[in-house]
Amino acid sequence: MRLSILGCSGSIPGPNSAASGYVVEADGFVLGLELGNGTLAQLQALRDPFDLDALVLSHLHPDHCADMSALTVLRRYHPAPPYDPARRRLPVHAPAQAPARLANAFAADEDERSGADLSDVYDFHSLDGGTRSLGPIDVVTVPMAHPTPAFGVRLSHGGRTLAYTGDTGPCDELDALAGGADVLLAEASWTDAPDRPAGVHLSGTQAGELAARAGVGRLLLTHIAPWTDAAAVLAEARSAFGGEVAVVAQGEAYDI
Repeated sequence: MRLSILGCSGSIPGPNSAASGYVVEADGFVLGLELGNGTLAQLQALRDPFDLDALVLSHLHPDHCADMSALTVLRRYHPAPPYDPARRRLPVHAPAQAPARLANAFAADEDERSGADLSDVYDFHSLDGGTRSLGPIDVVTVPMAHPTPAFGVRLSHGGRTLAYTGDTGPCDELDALAGGADVLLAEASWTDAPDRPAGVHLSGTQAGELAARAGVGRLLLTHIAPWTDAAAVLAEARSAFGGEVAVVAQGEAYDI
């Protein structure tokens, strides 16, 4: 598998930095993972958005799904798409409220909201904490600790595994999600402090401790907010995990 970073800024886009968005490719299958603010522009720099074979949204906060509105415009109104988007709808795997949430974000006024329906270009599937296959990739989703329904995602192909936390505070489910993964892509939104609110995000220390407990091969840190010192988060993670640790960068790609 190959992981490409469309954006990795936490909570909001940063200066010249898109919010959360990733592409995972295996055997020619192109899986989108999140589509936050600014990521569709980055996706177009990487490849044609019509190349997406499926999309997974871990949860429905804007920094993880805002560019679904822009993708809807592209799929509905592109004058010369490579295929008919209504006949080949994009599978979108997301929390159960995604059809209503994304339709409301797309609609411009109350009249449009009353009839908004994105099922002409998307085929929605609810995440449920189970297992599914998306093309050649085996996908396990695990409920996480966040103020809205949110899921961690474990992707496996060819004997290799990428575990992605999405947004979450510390919880027992993280150990099952990350256990033995070759690469752990972990959010680390802030530095460690005793007064951080529970059930929201991980610190650099907590991400490193998770990687150590889970015995992962490599730790990649993401979702660092623009107001957070990324070097401090990285130092925390390295102090807790003796393996390879890096902060991901927009535009970079990583082999799993």
